[in-house]
Amino acid sequence: MNLKISNIRKFYGENESRIQVLKGIDCDIKDGEICVLLGPSGSGKSTLLNIIGGLESADEGCIDIGDFCTDHMTEKELSEYRRNNLGFVFQFYNLIPNLTIRENIEVCAYLTKSPLAMDDLLDTLGLTAHQHKFPNQLSGGQQQRCAIGRALVKNPPLLLFDEPTGALDYNTSKEILALIERINQKYHNTMIIVTHNQSISYMADRILKLHDGKIISNTVNTDKTAAGDLEW
Repeated sequence: MNLKISNIRKFYGENESRIQVLKGIDCDIKDGEICVLLGPSGSGKSTLLNIIGGLESADEGCIDIGDFCTDHMTEKELSEYRRNNLGFVFQFYNLIPNLTIRENIEVCAYLTKSPLAMDDLLDTLGLTAHQHKFPNQLSGGQQQRCAIGRALVKNPPLLLFDEPTGALDYNTSKEILALIERINQKYHNTMIIVTHNQSISYMADRILKLHDGKIISNTVNTDKTAAGDLEW
């Protein structure tokens, strides 16, 4: 499902303290693409991701995906937009500690009428042998696999990743990126990954670079590097 971002502007603060964080963001992300948002801290990339995800509202502009346009949505409509279209993966896993890995994923399966098959998903995630364990019995990488499964089980058209490897070591980070790549190939979800790590952009179909609230480059990557071959 294509994603269209039109003239997104965002301000914070009041009066003399008012600052503009996003300054007219326009771009299209094609169905099934892996898109990486690159930029230094304060460039606006996480704010943009939150607006795409319906966690924050834009002061101007709109996000179009399928039959949804975020402009002037009510809270109920935003909730429906998030439930039907989006899966979120954050730097920290936010798993429910007293639920098993399988149960953590199943919680989100109940939000949709057509969830992915659990056993096949657990196998894709490499968690079949760990499905009855609790989060504190798993490594950070395994917990992030569970968090990805929780976002993916609804089979949303759009998956949003905010620094998904930020809390992981080098080798585990590459394993998680390879998993993201396999998921994209298997389920064809459109993916947006926010990262400070430029090397991750080499696995992407599209690279958006943000600086001071503006897109300074929008590059289609015609020579992708496999996630397992990334180095930094």
